[in-house]
Amino acid sequence: MNQASGTCGFVRTATLRADLAARTNIWGHHRYVDANQVTTLRALLAPTGWLERTRAFAQGLRKATRSQGGLLLVGTPDEEPWHLTAHLDEESRLSGIPELMPTLVRWRIPEGAPSHLRVGLERLEAARRGETLFVVSPSTAPIPLLERVNDARRTGATIFALDQGDPELDALAHESMAIRASFDALSFGGAQHLISSAVGEIGAAERFERGEFGVASADARIPQPGMAGYQRYRPGVRGLRDRVARLLDVVSGPTGS
Repeated sequence: MNQASGTCGFVRTATLRADLAARTNIWGHHRYVDANQVTTLRALLAPTGWLERTRAFAQGLRKATRSQGGLLLVGTPDEEPWHLTAHLDEESRLSGIPELMPTLVRWRIPEGAPSHLRVGLERLEAARRGETLFVVSPSTAPIPLLERVNDARRTGATIFALDQGDPELDALAHESMAIRASFDALSFGGAQHLISSAVGEIGAAERFERGEFGVASADARIPQPGMAGYQRYRPGVRGLRDRVARLLDVVSGPTGS
């Protein structure tokens, strides 16, 4: 990657982060957690099967998307998948998987939006074989969305869906994952966090297989003291309780007071 393209990538990620921060309050989904939190999160999820399910979902995305710029993310007219877009953008760039650097497809483009955030629905009409349309729908998919998903499937795109159990959307998808709020232990936001993290793991594994042993793993990229995003380990019962409560926000949504 040359210096110009590298700078463009960092500007793109910074813009996505800024837009994400302006739209949501997602402490529990922040990219940077310390090593103790990562270990605790994995321990909490190990018996549930969600680590394996989200990893398999991410591997499916990797196999289906064969061209750079070919991973298209779209949400509903009322809710765009900023959270997942930002994290996939970062993980794909750091892990060296340009095919999984996402393109956010938008229903409405505000005036003055940067070029990479000005991709409208016409991009779905140009979807083709070797590209993937990843639909993120936290509510029942409206008919206009279903129509566009169906059109993209007909032109050869592979359809992935993350929803809360939507029979019509799932019927159009080649691969789907349903997060049922009243049944599953994992929250909708937590699933997005795990999918994006799994992309980083896939990238690290691919580099290891190619002999690039000096590449840092996903956990090794966690900030150290003095770096932005570092969170100091706080010993004691109170610190442990706080960390677990915050991790549970990621896994199953806020636990309440």
